[in-house]
Amino acid sequence: MMSPTPRPSLDPVPERFHAQLSRLLSDFEVACGGLDGAPERWPEALPRVWAGSEFVVRLCIRWPGLLVHLMDEGTLDRPLAPGEMAARVRAVVEPCADEQDLLPRLRQLRQREMLRIAWRDLSGAATLDETLGELTDLAEHCIDQTADWFHSRLAERHGEPRDADGRVQRLVVLGMGKLGGRELNFSSDVDLIFAFPSAGTTDGDSPLDNQQFFTRLGQRLIRALDENTAEGFVFRVDMRLRPFGDSGPLAMDFDTMEDYYERHGREWERYALIKSRVVAGDRQAGRRLTSALRPFVFRRYLDYGAFAALRDMKAMINREAARRSRGDDIKTGEGGIREVEFIGQAFQLIRAGRDPTLQLRGIRPVLRRLAEQGLLPAFATEQLIAAYAFLRRTENHLQMAGDQQTHRLPESEEARARLAFSMGFADWSAFQRALSSHRRRVHEHFDQVFAAPQGGHRDDGRPEDDQAVLASVWAGDRSGEKAEAILSERGFADPAKALEWVEDLRGSPVCRALTATGRERLDRLMPLLLGAAAGTDNPDVTLTRLLTLVRAIARRSVYLSLLVESPMALSQLVKLCAASPWLAELLTRHPLLLDELLDPRSLYAPPDREGLARELDEELGQVPGEDMEQVMDRLRQFRQVQVLKVAAADIMGVLPIMKVSDHLTWIAEVVLERVLSVVLEQLHARHGRPRCVLDGREYEPGFAIIGYGKLGGLELGYGSDLDIVFVHDSAGERQVTDGERSVDNSEFFARVGQRVVHVLGTYTGAGRLYEVDTRLRPSGASGLLVSSLNAFEQYQETRAWTWEHQALVRARPVAGDTRIGEAFGELRRRILGICRERGRLRDEVREMREKMWSEHASRQNGSFDLKRDPGGIADIEFMVQYCVLAHACDHPPLLDYPDNIRILERLVECGLLPEADARFLTDTYRAFRDRIHRLTLQESPAVVDAAEFAQEREGVRDLWRRVMEGGKN
Repeated sequence: MMSPTPRPSLDPVPERFHAQLSRLLSDFEVACGGLDGAPERWPEALPRVWAGSEFVVRLCIRWPGLLVHLMDEGTLDRPLAPGEMAARVRAVVEPCADEQDLLPRLRQLRQREMLRIAWRDLSGAATLDETLGELTDLAEHCIDQTADWFHSRLAERHGEPRDADGRVQRLVVLGMGKLGGRELNFSSDVDLIFAFPSAGTTDGDSPLDNQQFFTRLGQRLIRALDENTAEGFVFRVDMRLRPFGDSGPLAMDFDTMEDYYERHGREWERYALIKSRVVAGDRQAGRRLTSALRPFVFRRYLDYGAFAALRDMKAMINREAARRSRGDDIKTGEGGIREVEFIGQAFQLIRAGRDPTLQLRGIRPVLRRLAEQGLLPAFATEQLIAAYAFLRRTENHLQMAGDQQTHRLPESEEARARLAFSMGFADWSAFQRALSSHRRRVHEHFDQVFAAPQGGHRDDGRPEDDQAVLASVWAGDRSGEKAEAILSERGFADPAKALEWVEDLRGSPVCRALTATGRERLDRLMPLLLGAAAGTDNPDVTLTRLLTLVRAIARRSVYLSLLVESPMALSQLVKLCAASPWLAELLTRHPLLLDELLDPRSLYAPPDREGLARELDEELGQVPGEDMEQVMDRLRQFRQVQVLKVAAADIMGVLPIMKVSDHLTWIAEVVLERVLSVVLEQLHARHGRPRCVLDGREYEPGFAIIGYGKLGGLELGYGSDLDIVFVHDSAGERQVTDGERSVDNSEFFARVGQRVVHVLGTYTGAGRLYEVDTRLRPSGASGLLVSSLNAFEQYQETRAWTWEHQALVRARPVAGDTRIGEAFGELRRRILGICRERGRLRDEVREMREKMWSEHASRQNGSFDLKRDPGGIADIEFMVQYCVLAHACDHPPLLDYPDNIRILERLVECGLLPEADARFLTDTYRAFRDRIHRLTLQESPAVVDAAEFAQEREGVRDLWRRVMEGGKN
């Protein structure tokens, strides 16, 4: 008889548990009597663990050798190393001779590992991540290795399953829910789906078709894990998430499974598949399957219908919980685990198709990513993650108490005291206060995300019943006179016409073709839209623009859902459409932009150039670089989003005119940089990198894009095209690329230019990036698309017209090789700095301008074309260009900048223009450009009443006469 091992102190445990623990320790000592050896001292944490888990107590007393074994190997004090769990499962499964041997050994393994995991958690030695991770690893390796074991036995009898081409097939097991998310709780079911790659038959003497083979394999796997024997069970298996549920086949081939989700998949199945992960079987084939299912789960458009679907799903769960009186359910109850998961997964369903960085399985990484992207406030994310950790620990401790699958808080005073103690609280009241605080915060955030929209009172003070009145107008439930009276009361100037527009939409083929879901969403949106339009300064005009947009987006009812679900998005949409038909048309043509209306802080704060570059990097980082179609679409969407932000900030007075042009120019520069980078990367992969030898030195020539006109002068407007010229610096000998499919450098760079123009100018489903004009290159449209720097300089020196030198004033490098950019800057200064005969120069510039007047000036006496007419922008630009060409020889600072405003400043500094004249031209130039921006946003030509700028126009004409006709400058 071995000497008794000293008992650990009971002092750390509340006194109410001492008597019971003493009795249990006595029973334990008796059980230990049969051990060959025992440790000198039982773990100090034993009373603490036993106070929290009757399940652990039962295992220790029934099999005291288990605890000794775990102490000896030291795994009560440390997590398992990578690969260690797999090895522990393998050591149990591989030696099994038959199923009668396998089942008890698996259950004994489970008892040992669950004892170890519970001990580490309850003693405080394990983090939550370690507990969830090891529970997941145990389940995953048991499933994987048991499936392999059964596959081998079935293959011995029936042969290997093969597809039509003879390739061996293996089972693919998808783990769903918390198993898929690596967040398995202590007494959780494992939700599984079985699949196999292809139909076929086995190659043995007693063949089965693959469907039969894998069905039998699945059945045996389930029995091995789920059957409750004298030794218990391994994991309860739930197969109800498979296609067609309990009525569907147990295992399904990939093609059939894809067809099911395409034809029959429901919203809750999308939700379930978010966390799906291959946990057993053929991992490589499984990745192909999950990749094929990804478009079903994560739709490429912003799917705001997910909010309504998840809200309905949660309401159903709440009704079921109430029916079963489960108000204290920490999983499905108010503020419980499910609400945290719904918050993160709602954003995933909506956005992760366009943003693959959100295609994560664990809920905490998803919440962190949402905070990083500004989709959830940082404080909300912190509170949700803290609450989730608290709730999951509570869930595990509830289940560790008796190895029961429960999520309900205990009712007995004894059980409550045990749970509170195991969670680190002095009593139940303290624990409940902390739990209630976490649950209250979760539910508040859940309500913020999922609360039914547009409830209560409106911003204009009208009660909710007002929506019912407008709904009746939309539905056609009111007579024409009553409906018109309702619209008239709400401010419509021509209510009969407004009603006609509404009825025309309601009876349109677009609306008649809507699905039941789409119609329900439209019926919810239209009263909101009518009420919002009525609140604008011009309800009639605003309504026509909004109805045009609704007609365009109705078939994609997800956009209707976005506007219904987000009062903020609807408010911003109405505000922007009321302010600008150009913006209304932009949003109508590109409904993806509606997502940008959700956050006014972002909408009215366009990023600077560095911010644009970062955002474009993030945008393109979400698509494969080799998928040019997706790259081109993302570039277009990026540009549309950024232009929308600039226009919105412009309309709301956030950006002054000079900043508007700066932002529009930065957008173009960033896009050009990325387009050139993508094109070069593709051509380098195809042909290698260009090389040449000059003066005995080998180097890699580069390529650059030169911006002219408004792009070069940092004066882009809405809808401006891009005047660009392409140059390279290849020269010398052996000018070829170094790839296997080598081409001359001249041909390589020509292809670069052609592809850049193609990427910029091609229409795709997302529209066009920019209209491109390359006619300012040497020899214009008849010249080479891409020139070498040497050829460009020679042309400028010997053959360029005066107007081409004028254009060079507003030229600068905007993308590409910085070495070429610097060389071009020096070349520009040399050409523009040539000393010219001023009288002849003045005549040539004036003649060109007069030719433009005769060909393009307006012929209407009562109007003024701000760009083309005498006294307009072109006159100011020609005067500035003349001054640069005439005086740069003696005043090099005139060549420092390509934009008119800063050149005017330099003219004053050089004593070439009186300050008052320069200030007048600067102010007038800005005023004209600001007016053009405003007219563009109203979809109007750059023409105003002749009286509007009469004084400014006459001042410009007077300066023109003095500078260009008087011969004084």
